[in-house]
Amino acid sequence: MLTMSACAKKDYLVTIKTSYGDIKVILYDQTPKHKANFLKLAESGDYDSTTFHRVMKNFMIQGGDVNAKPGNEKKIEYTIPTEFVDSLFHHKGALAAARQPDNVNPEKASSGCQWYIVQGTVLTKEYLTTDMEKLNKYLQQLIRKPEYAQLQEELTAIYYGQGEEAYTKKMMDLKPILEKEFNTTFNKDYPANRLEAYSTIGGSPHLDDAYTVFGCVVEGLDVVDKIAEVETGARNKPKEDVFMTMEVEKVNLKKLKKKYGI
Repeated sequence: MLTMSACAKKDYLVTIKTSYGDIKVILYDQTPKHKANFLKLAESGDYDSTTFHRVMKNFMIQGGDVNAKPGNEKKIEYTIPTEFVDSLFHHKGALAAARQPDNVNPEKASSGCQWYIVQGTVLTKEYLTTDMEKLNKYLQQLIRKPEYAQLQEELTAIYYGQGEEAYTKKMMDLKPILEKEFNTTFNKDYPANRLEAYSTIGGSPHLDDAYTVFGCVVEGLDVVDKIAEVETGARNKPKEDVFMTMEVEKVNLKKLKKKYGI
């Protein structure tokens, strides 16, 4: 119910067919340029025989690189202007446009063909309502104090030995100490709809308002999870290609509502 609220006025159903199963997505009217472009490439067959070429477990699965399709002479070099919408965000199952990084793409324009589906992780409400940038800033000040030298060593060991997730958890554990030491607070406001989604079904909130979300999965989240589990090599590319084909169907809104509860 939560993730479908923004999907109510859609009339196209796109099925992404893979060897792991089908993923069905609908596209948002609030992002008309991205919707039209995705439908054009899906209906023309340009996405057929492309792969999920970048897979990162607990983050996202990325595909749609028409330019890399074997034997394809068609090159898509155009970009699509951003269509950021406050109510559209990176919950699990969100369909969003990939793009070049900010240093070469300050306008955050979307790729003309590549996209990704969010898998993400479930996050606590405490984490989501904490200003992590401010927390880290004060933590760095704390560990520069001679009496906290041992803490600095501990944090370094956690980061390099256990990873970023464990390091973040340790930061959150230190939050009360930092608030007392510096007489400050690290709380921040967070949109209620995003807070509920990220703390229940999960997602990748760090991408919000930086990449255009233009659709969502209505069926096949289990397939997203399966693809996210594949073994990968250099640059997060699956060691065995995960190919796709697409089927576009124009579906009556009443039928969509009945079948998917949107």
